[in-house]
Amino acid sequence: MPRVMSPLKDADAFHEALENWFLRARRPLPWREDYEPYHVWISEIMLQQTQMERGVSYYRKWMEKFPDIATLAAASEEAVLRAWEGLGYYSRARAVVRAAAILKERFHCRFPSDPEAIRSLPGVGPYTAAAIASIAFSHDIACVDANVERIVTRLFDIDEPLSGKTARRRVAELAGELLPPGRARTHNQAMMELGALVCGKAPRCGGCPVRGFCLAAERGTARERPVKKAPPETIRLTMTAGLILSSGRCLVLRRPPKGRWGGLWDFPGGVAEDGVPTGEACVASVRERTGLDTAVTAALPAINHTFTNHRVCLQGFLKKTETPPVPLTEEGTSWQWADLEGLGALAMPSACRRLVEENRLLLASAMPDSARLA
Repeated sequence: MPRVMSPLKDADAFHEALENWFLRARRPLPWREDYEPYHVWISEIMLQQTQMERGVSYYRKWMEKFPDIATLAAASEEAVLRAWEGLGYYSRARAVVRAAAILKERFHCRFPSDPEAIRSLPGVGPYTAAAIASIAFSHDIACVDANVERIVTRLFDIDEPLSGKTARRRVAELAGELLPPGRARTHNQAMMELGALVCGKAPRCGGCPVRGFCLAAERGTARERPVKKAPPETIRLTMTAGLILSSGRCLVLRRPPKGRWGGLWDFPGGVAEDGVPTGEACVASVRERTGLDTAVTAALPAINHTFTNHRVCLQGFLKKTETPPVPLTEEGTSWQWADLEGLGALAMPSACRRLVEENRLLLASAMPDSARLA
């Protein structure tokens, strides 16, 4: 008699154990209060590359500003980016803006239930479409995120790295076979919750409700599944930001809509090459981005910032000029002179925001005609 039951052959027992555990252990997440499609959509977009606690905090603030599709569709991209500030991966926010416009124009501010229509929305990939279709509308579609991948590779002790197409396809097929018809909402959430709370990167097999179905736990290979690929190399950068001040205002540039930090406002500057003093690098970068040639007045304390596999040291420099010059920026880049209150209202990368916040007293003294930072 086998010591481990099969989650496929003994499906009823597997689903009963998993779903009973979920009903006891599930977290009281705000979008689970009503499973309203708009709520599920925003939560899924926010939780991409975001820790749950942080995602919940942003979600609650978001719903205060944009409680429904109509309100979101009427909002400016600037307002949406400002609400998103700090979550990173700003292409997600810009995709939400485009999707809201489509939901207004094509669907009259109602979220579509058809999986293909959901998949057609900007920023909605296969996983997100499956999550919305199954959780909001109870379609029988399996959700396969990193949590589910861990569970499936351990349940079936898959010893191939998920970076390969064959293993990833096999995991998706098995996840689909595990899905009980008519119970997708509960099953998908239970699987993802199990991966988040129990079957994590360091599995807690002793507290797992489906331990008796897991080949990897039985064979002692659970910590080796999924098979890991080499982590990406850490990229370390020194960057500069020129805070050009004139008549109580500071020059800011808005990046083109595409690319990293697309649509956000930042200060002219760039990457400082190895061996080049940061002050000289800042002057050169400001000249390249704006055509302006201004001398450094003072250096600001450096800001250390991390995103994805990048480790950035951002060095800011004050540059004063008597008459506000007209910058010559690249195509697609807009600019403005903003006082401190205006800087507080703009959507910025987190490192630039910290540069302002951590030097507000110095900036206020250097910009005497400016209002206080909002």
